[in-house]
Amino acid sequence: MHARFDAPRFRPARTLPLVLALLAALLAVAVPAAAPAHAAVPDRWGFAYLDNPTPPPGYVPDTTRQWGSWTAPAANPVKVDQVGTGAYVVHFPLIAGPGGIAHATAVNRTGTWCQVQGWGAAGTGLDVKVSCYQPTGAPGNSPFTVLYTASTGAPSTAGGDYGYLFSGLSSSATLTQYNSSGGTNLASHGSTGIWKAWLPGLGGSTPVGNVEVTAVDAAQGARCKVADWFPSATGQTFLVACFDAANVPYDTRWTLSYSVKRAVHGPAFPPKSFGYLWFNAGVPAGTNFNSAGGVNALAAGVPATVTMPGIAVPSDTAHVTAYGSGPGWCQLALPWTRTSGTVKLNPLCFNPGATPVAAPFLTAYTSAF
Repeated sequence: MHARFDAPRFRPARTLPLVLALLAALLAVAVPAAAPAHAAVPDRWGFAYLDNPTPPPGYVPDTTRQWGSWTAPAANPVKVDQVGTGAYVVHFPLIAGPGGIAHATAVNRTGTWCQVQGWGAAGTGLDVKVSCYQPTGAPGNSPFTVLYTASTGAPSTAGGDYGYLFSGLSSSATLTQYNSSGGTNLASHGSTGIWKAWLPGLGGSTPVGNVEVTAVDAAQGARCKVADWFPSATGQTFLVACFDAANVPYDTRWTLSYSVKRAVHGPAFPPKSFGYLWFNAGVPAGTNFNSAGGVNALAAGVPATVTMPGIAVPSDTAHVTAYGSGPGWCQLALPWTRTSGTVKLNPLCFNPGATPVAAPFLTAYTSAF
């Protein structure tokens, strides 16, 4: 069930005065030794873009923006049912199984954001529940992208790094995780709405790769983001910050995925066509990757424009995550476009008052092929 809100007035964002002290304590947590990094190949995965925010029952969303690991995806499409205002169930066929993670990204210019409620097997398929909320906190209809992926088993030896985790509410409550180095990812809870994620054996001593974070909450509207990133030669530490619709730090579950020269859902080559970019007062070289060897470009603006040459191959998907300690959020302003092999993404960020602003973000695009 969705908790429905009266339209609250926005309150000033609560500052995070204990972040530095908390960070020192979190970083002091013992972590396992790093192992050599390897690649993972997901056992099961699927993605889709809901292009109609008020779909009829059994709706088949945009067929050029959905695919998956099941048999004959073109003949067995993803379907979506709307079960309430801003509430959707995405049906991925033939990939039932445990574990894994899901991400969702809203696609609109209004500031309505989307999160994941949960996921699980439904017969032979797998359902991901997505809920969307207006800036007031009231449920709201919106287009969105959604992705599910699950990896198990021993690491492979193909190139690239990949890891994910699904964090519970209590300290060190990792509900599911995968690490291509064979290490164990950890999540530690600090003050309200603040966690540390530790992914050993992945990445490097400077920022490389891409990070995506999504709130997971079945009770009310929640937003989560990457608050900070601390790379090291032994692994990657991320601070995750979560907020409710009133911009107050809030404890909720969340998913995080991290990939280096990998598609956002985990596989190495193939797919041959994917890319990612981190904008944070500039674009660090290691966080700007294009699998075709092209140079991704950023044009600052509201929304921003990210162009990735040579990799626009349907079927495909894209995601955006906000970066920074405050309660602002980011999404896509409109669906990505493809022109002569170049994909164009338009990340759009909002301040706590739901006004579009230029702000840091991480974005990832991948084709299924």
